[in-house]
Amino acid sequence: MSSFPRSSLTALAVVFALTASACADDGAESGAGSDASESTVTQETASETAEGAASRDAGAEPAPEPAPGEDIIAASAPGDWRTVDPARLLVIETGRGPIYVETAPEFAPNHVDRMEELARMDWFRMKVWHRVIDGFMAQGGGALSDPTAAPDLPPLEAEFTIMRGPEMEISEVQQRRVNPRRGSAEAMAGFWMGMPAGTQPIAQAAIRADGEVESWLLHCPGTAAMARTADPNSARAQFYIVRDDARHLDTQYTPWGYTRAGLDIVQALPVGSLSDDPYFEPDYIRNIVPATELDAGQRLTIEVMDTTSDTFQAYLDAVALANNGELPDICDIEVPVRIQDPTE
Repeated sequence: MSSFPRSSLTALAVVFALTASACADDGAESGAGSDASESTVTQETASETAEGAASRDAGAEPAPEPAPGEDIIAASAPGDWRTVDPARLLVIETGRGPIYVETAPEFAPNHVDRMEELARMDWFRMKVWHRVIDGFMAQGGGALSDPTAAPDLPPLEAEFTIMRGPEMEISEVQQRRVNPRRGSAEAMAGFWMGMPAGTQPIAQAAIRADGEVESWLLHCPGTAAMARTADPNSARAQFYIVRDDARHLDTQYTPWGYTRAGLDIVQALPVGSLSDDPYFEPDYIRNIVPATELDAGQRLTIEVMDTTSDTFQAYLDAVALANNGELPDICDIEVPVRIQDPTE
């Protein structure tokens, strides 16, 4: 059905009224002319509508291409997913919304304990994101009046890497340099519980006396790690979340978790440093709380695809196919995550 602006309809009504008046004066012949006139108006309107529709179609944006592996995700079974235990989640409350970080006590037990302790202490209440570097990371935990603020707690010993056996499975996806600024040594990169990780090939465990290999979490966007001074064993409370490429920190700092929801908030934080610019206005950390302290009706339910499953392998194959037959760098592979918000 054609649609006319009210002004056009009024104009047409005037035309029809004048035509009808002429018909009354001119008789049957004028009546025929009235039919022709009305028909012409209808045809012109239909033509204009078709042209308008064609113009709109020409200007419309094409439908987005489906993401690689989207069909595999849609066809996945419930057993292909792992629901993140709320006991493993810390929630960073900000004015822009919550950031959910899944902890990794298997890799950094003492650092996870410290972050959970600080959360119970309310240490982070109204601290700030005092050092945010574009293309790198966002550091939080300093005070507005003192970006070096730290609690009266002992420093932590570094937990840069761990030793693991075959029972702790890391899916080995690709070879990758261990740290681009520390020589040319390479290892395998893959995923552990959906977190990007580096590791010596697990096959080497069979020829080692202890049956173990060295492994570590990678500094990909979303990785949460502990800040420190030049002393490797100096971390206390300040932490950072990676925003972009930070692989030069691999095996040199201690990652303790991975962002499962809210990375867009981290990416949106104002860039600057209180130490360098006293006029910098950082965003506040309202608090950090264990997810278990939130009402079940207020916290997110987060599911992560099992990165040891056949379905995840099929997903990787689809990602490679869309990338000229090769997987992108491990930090550029998005592990599928499903989020349920009970408030929506």
